[in-house]
Amino acid sequence: MYVNRERLEHLELETLAPYALCSRHSKGRVHAEDEPAYRTAFQRDRDRVVHSAAFRRLEYKTQVFVNDLGDYYRTRLTHTLEVTQIGRTLARGLGVNEDLVEVICLAHDLGHPPFGHAGEHVLAMLLKDHGGFNHNHQSYRVVTALERRYPHWHGLNLTYETLEGIAKHETEYDVSEAVGLDPTLRGSVEAQIADIADELAYNAHDVDDGLQAGLLTPDQLNDLEIWRDLCDRLDWRGGPMDEVTRHRFIREQIGMQVDDVLGTSTANLEALAPQSPADIQTADHDVVAHSADLKKINRALKDFLYNNMYYHHVVVRMSKRAERFITEIFNSYVQEPRQLPHAYQMMLQDRPAELVVADYIASLTDRSALREYEGLFGPLMRPFTR
Repeated sequence: MYVNRERLEHLELETLAPYALCSRHSKGRVHAEDEPAYRTAFQRDRDRVVHSAAFRRLEYKTQVFVNDLGDYYRTRLTHTLEVTQIGRTLARGLGVNEDLVEVICLAHDLGHPPFGHAGEHVLAMLLKDHGGFNHNHQSYRVVTALERRYPHWHGLNLTYETLEGIAKHETEYDVSEAVGLDPTLRGSVEAQIADIADELAYNAHDVDDGLQAGLLTPDQLNDLEIWRDLCDRLDWRGGPMDEVTRHRFIREQIGMQVDDVLGTSTANLEALAPQSPADIQTADHDVVAHSADLKKINRALKDFLYNNMYYHHVVVRMSKRAERFITEIFNSYVQEPRQLPHAYQMMLQDRPAELVVADYIASLTDRSALREYEGLFGPLMRPFTR
């Protein structure tokens, strides 16, 4: 049976909650296009993100551990896929648009520079006189300006709803206002799901990677309420932790968090009784949320990870090396922008050199950034390309 776009759109209208965003009601794209016969507009957005150059590069961008330390540790790509899987589960449970959640999750880290948070921190410092740097804003810039795949426009020409979802994936930095969206409106349910799925995923996999790397130990984690709860749930009383046991803990952690989000969010939605997506965006609080108890537990886990993992001397050494590499690459290109690839030199007509160089560096993977550094400062006079 052939299910065309009209049938898919009808199924959304029949099955999704009244506060979900349906593809048939999309506000469209900046550049008008005929939609395909067999995909909804949000499904097309998803496919465009997956086929983008920025998405492919996530495979070689650091999450916490640079990929030459081992094959197990998360990269930006595997993190993104885990966020997407959790996001779809939450979307299905809350009766909203899985396809829209999926594309927002897939796109949420496209703007991350190489070397994880160290890369973002150093670019923010280097651009302090030019508005700073934020990976959420950069992700929006990637899909609206930097991807070059179509002859008549820059960017991926995604739907308004997807772009708003990417922009509303934010914390203290008000990306919405920076890109011209109304900052007084909350993200859609789908955008809120992507946001909480991101937090849920990295808390769990950072514990997993930290244990795998030996930076964290079960004895250390036993100071945390969440870890003691997991021990009780799994009837684990300490001792050496093998690989299977570690996986059991991470699965249970994710499941516990997902259950809490679904229960709390369902209660929030019942209390608000929204009848349209607009009711969600004009509410005075996010409807997709953890319970108060889980928020407190997660805050303690985040603080623990910062103190014991992100500032572990092994991670700090990696971060300081990354800061040095990016700083020296940045300064070299700003001093002589003609070293940049031709496509980026053309951008100098409209943007300051510092911002163009930041766009270029943010597009690099860990591996290509190291090649850039070697090509600029290594002793061998040989050409280098990405």
